[in-house]
Amino acid sequence: MNRASLCVHLVPCALGRYLHSNTFIRDFMPDYTERFYRKRVKSEDLVSFEVMVKETDLFVSAEQNLEKETRDLVFESRHQIEGYIHNHADFLTALEPYPEDPYAPPLVKEMIECARQAGVGPMASVAGAIAEYVGKHLLTKTDQVIVENGGDLFLKANRPVTISIFAGTSPLSEKIGLVISPRLMPAGVASSSGTVGHSFSMGKADVGCIVSPSAALADAAATALCNRIRSPRDLNRIDEWAGGIKGILGALVILEDKMATWGKIELVAL
Repeated sequence: MNRASLCVHLVPCALGRYLHSNTFIRDFMPDYTERFYRKRVKSEDLVSFEVMVKETDLFVSAEQNLEKETRDLVFESRHQIEGYIHNHADFLTALEPYPEDPYAPPLVKEMIECARQAGVGPMASVAGAIAEYVGKHLLTKTDQVIVENGGDLFLKANRPVTISIFAGTSPLSEKIGLVISPRLMPAGVASSSGTVGHSFSMGKADVGCIVSPSAALADAAATALCNRIRSPRDLNRIDEWAGGIKGILGALVILEDKMATWGKIELVAL
């Protein structure tokens, strides 16, 4: 841990895919939505605070308290998404890539494009998209910021950040850390799971993690990655899949006691 003076924890997205404005898919999985991992964030020179607006629950670390600015940005991002859903109800429930819409708000366009690249529905990118929207705008007021939204991260720091990987009941859970170098930032780090939390997944991975310059793409691709992992032999194929998507820097999958990685993935023992 001496390589990184910042440490955060990555938990597969705790919020389920939207069915209606206030309703989520609930699977029969262990409930990790207490967000216990937030108590373990180590960032001595950053100020940390939480912002909650409806289903959006952010944990932010920055060089100063930017709670008001963060709240305003959450309202802005949600306004774009909710306004679009009001007139395009199928956007909310689509499990396949959504058609391009030149009249969609900028954030919605980004979600559509990132989900298209990953081959999933647009709401698979919502947590990462909001985290990135908030984080990029906060960078006008702080040189360093970490935005966590339901377990998905937008990162910009001036030193390495170590991310502890939570993988439910896997023996590898919280035993390894993913190191994100400053040269890769700003970056998005997102995860999905077929066994942890309420995220919708067609696969069985304990965790699938993606690193990308785009948090929205990382979020969508993490969902797509987990959907592909149904048995240990699928771990051998993540390089071909991840390497075929422009913008993915690295991928990591844990399935029970096995792990596979691809790309710019640097790991440390915790």
